[in-house]
Amino acid sequence: MDREIPKQKIRQRRRKRLLIWGGLAVVIMSAVVAVGSLAEESVNIADIRLAAADRGDIDAAVSGNGTIVAAFEEVIVSPVNSKILEVYHHSGDIVEEGAPLLKLDLGEASAREAAERDELAMMRLDHQRLKASHQTRMSDLRMQINVADMKLRRQEVELANERYLDSIGSGTTDRVREAELALRTQRLELEQLRVQLSNEEKMLRSENDSKLLEISIKEHNLAQAARIRADAEIRSPRRATVTSISDRLGATVGQGQQLAVISDLGHYRIDATVTEANAQEINPGNRVHVIFGSNHAEGFVSTIAPVSSNGLIEVTVTLDNDSLSSLRPGVKSDIKISNGMRKDVIRIPNLPFYSGPNIYTLYVRPRGADHLERRNVRLGSAGYDFVEVVSGIEPGEEIVSSSTASFGDAKRVNLNH
Repeated sequence: MDREIPKQKIRQRRRKRLLIWGGLAVVIMSAVVAVGSLAEESVNIADIRLAAADRGDIDAAVSGNGTIVAAFEEVIVSPVNSKILEVYHHSGDIVEEGAPLLKLDLGEASAREAAERDELAMMRLDHQRLKASHQTRMSDLRMQINVADMKLRRQEVELANERYLDSIGSGTTDRVREAELALRTQRLELEQLRVQLSNEEKMLRSENDSKLLEISIKEHNLAQAARIRADAEIRSPRRATVTSISDRLGATVGQGQQLAVISDLGHYRIDATVTEANAQEINPGNRVHVIFGSNHAEGFVSTIAPVSSNGLIEVTVTLDNDSLSSLRPGVKSDIKISNGMRKDVIRIPNLPFYSGPNIYTLYVRPRGADHLERRNVRLGSAGYDFVEVVSGIEPGEEIVSSSTASFGDAKRVNLNH
């Protein structure tokens, strides 16, 4: 059976609910105030720099890093194990083509060349003896063949005589058979001699080819020995500047060891790298803008490496004027490789934070507003001056181009004038 709840207990329950909901409302309001204070900041507009977005064209370009190097550079190595006897030039010297740089001890190289030459002479003599021996043997066989051929004709005559005599009753069947046997025997002997001559000719050709091959190999070895000896006379292959050289007299050098580096310091190129993704957008012949320090140069992509290393592709840039006085070897540079014009796009100035097409978190000032908004902005291709805005900014809006470290993670920053 249900009982009626006293009114006093009902009023107590209502007061308890009001207290609970009131406490929750205070907590929520406090949290909202706290979040609001974290999400908003203020800054004097004079303390920041702003860059406006507009519409226009972009000469899209791929960015990369490069190094200025001599257009021609050659490393000269020792072709033999030797030691340095004399040094004719030092680093910084300008040398003419064919000018001697170093003198090496060529005793061992010269002895090897002389030994190869003597061995070649002996092989040629052996070849001549071989041919003479075979020629004599074949002359003997040809003479034997001629004699055997004469005997064969005589046996044919004798057989014909015996058959005639037998036909008139003056001979015998046995003598005819003996003459036939002698003729067959002589034919076999002649055939055997002809086979021997043919085999001798084949053997001569085979041994002659073998000897000629050995002589050819030896001639190649001699030419190589002579070339090594000539290369050991260390000379400059062209007019250039000596950038480094081994100048310690008496020092032992091994085969393949670097002896000198010569460079054409009057002409330069750029050895650069771009990312694999960007490399797909460039081709040989694309125009290139090179920035090194406060200087600029123009050129074009001459070669693109077919393989990547650590996510980078090597690119060679040939300069329009490769003899600029401001060019210095080893100086680092930035390159911008043009890959087409983007017409009538939203754009912002190309600022240091841009590192390629991606989504960037930027502080944007809406048109005519007194605050900044934190937005995710997608940026696309870039040129030397401008970056394409794919989404997130409209023409007439501005972005903060100076440091935003003081804003923390605020979603909104008020501007104080």
